[in-house]
This record gives sequence, C-alpha cells and structure tokens, in this order.
Amino acid sequence: MEKQNEFSAAITTESTDNHHIVSQEKWIEARKHLLKKEKELTRLNDELARQRRQLPWVEVNKHYIFESEQGRKTLSDLFDGKSQLIIYHFMFAPGDKEGCPGCSFLADHIDGANLHLAHHDISVVVVSRAPLQELLPFKHRMEWKFEWVSSFGSDFNYDYFVSFTQEQLNNGSIYYNYEDLKHDDGTESPGTSVFFKDKSGKIYHTYSSYARGGDILVGAHNFLDITPKGRNEEGAMDWMRHHDKYDDFKKDNNSCCH
Repeated sequence: MEKQNEFSAAITTESTDNHHIVSQEKWIEARKHLLKKEKELTRLNDELARQRRQLPWVEVNKHYIFESEQGRKTLSDLFDGKSQLIIYHFMFAPGDKEGCPGCSFLADHIDGANLHLAHHDISVVVVSRAPLQELLPFKHRMEWKFEWVSSFGSDFNYDYFVSFTQEQLNNGSIYYNYEDLKHDDGTESPGTSVFFKDKSGKIYHTYSSYARGGDILVGAHNFLDITPKGRNEEGAMDWMRHHDKYDDFKKDNNSCCH
C-alpha cells in the first residue's frame, strides 16, 4: 500500500477522462516507478522460463499417426529434422466448418515466428482432431503456411487432455489444465505441448500449458497492453474475429478470389 500511495502521489493535478495530466518531470517520476515493477516482472519471467526448462520429462512410448498434406506422419516425423517440437492444439472438431476464433487469433502469429524458429532447432506444428480434408479448406482460406495435421483416429488429443469423450461430457466433468472441471461446452479445448527428440530417436514430453497459458504466444496482446485503452474488451477477446471477417478486410478483398 505504501508503494501504491507513493506512485499515486507522483501523479497529481487535473484529470482528463480519469487520466491525470502532469508535467514532464512528474511523468518521468511516475514512469520510473512503474519501470521498477516491469523489471521485476522481466526477472520473474526469466526465472519461470528457467524453471520450465528444469521440469522432468516423460518418455513418449505410444505410437501416434497423423494425416498431413504430405501423407501419414508419426510424431517423430513432425520434428522435421529438429530436436524440439512445439505443438499447438487447435480447437477444430470433426464436422466443424471453421476453426475456433480464439485459436485462429493465436495461429495468426505462428507464420511470422516460424521465419525464425525453423532456424533455431524448433519445429512448430498445429494439430486438430478433425479429418485433414475438413481442416485444409479453412487453412487455405486463412492463407496460413504452417504445418497443420490431423490426429483423427488416434488418442493423441485425449492423451494430452485437449479433447473429451462423450462419456466425460455426459458426466459433466473433464480433466483440463491439471484439474477436474465442470464442462458442458464441446469436445475440444486449446493447449500447447512441447517435445524433445534425442540423438537416438527417443521422444520426451517436456511441457504442456492450457487455457490462458497460450497468452504468451499472442503478440497482439502485448501491443494492446502498452496502449492507454489496453485490451478494451468486456469479455475475453470479445472484439476479435477471424482475420477475414473484419470490415476493412472485406472491403479490400472484394474480388472473385476471396
């Protein structure tokens, strides 16, 4: 509370739309106070990343098969010559006509990062449970370049707790984000899983995160969080759309090809 009062004292005088208007000197004083907290958060994030890398691993002995645009692939194949594999569990159930808007928002960030990650011993692959022929039209519509494969027919999604059986849904309880939860909202949820392959070809599961654990992959949120209005939403991501559903996109792409 003392620090909060110290910060509040640094920003006095008149208020405009609930924001205080101060001199440049007072602004720098307040900004430097916030900078201390930002540095604390940076150091904490660095420490969390270190502890994340120190988590124990689980050897993956189960044989998973995925359908890709190049044909059937194993989990080992998804590494594509790299030793590290990041899988984004994209919510797209069999029979869906288009992908989850929130997953699509995150997926919009993958291709840019992949320009660099592919050169740093990391393969990034998106996995969904819908059959490949149902995924590809949406992928092409979104103009994504990343590898997107189907786990249809395998236990992969269930084993990594992002898909739920009808029995679970009927019972009204699922295991998600490392706890039992009440759930009656569909068969899929988002997540991210990380794997490592050693020189002998053995594969290990090293990390998984769910729910808001994917926030760190969404760069647009970081842009929003440094603006005066922030994320400016009443509900989580209620403003966000598939990127081809914004009005300006429709106006700029009003041709027979879109």
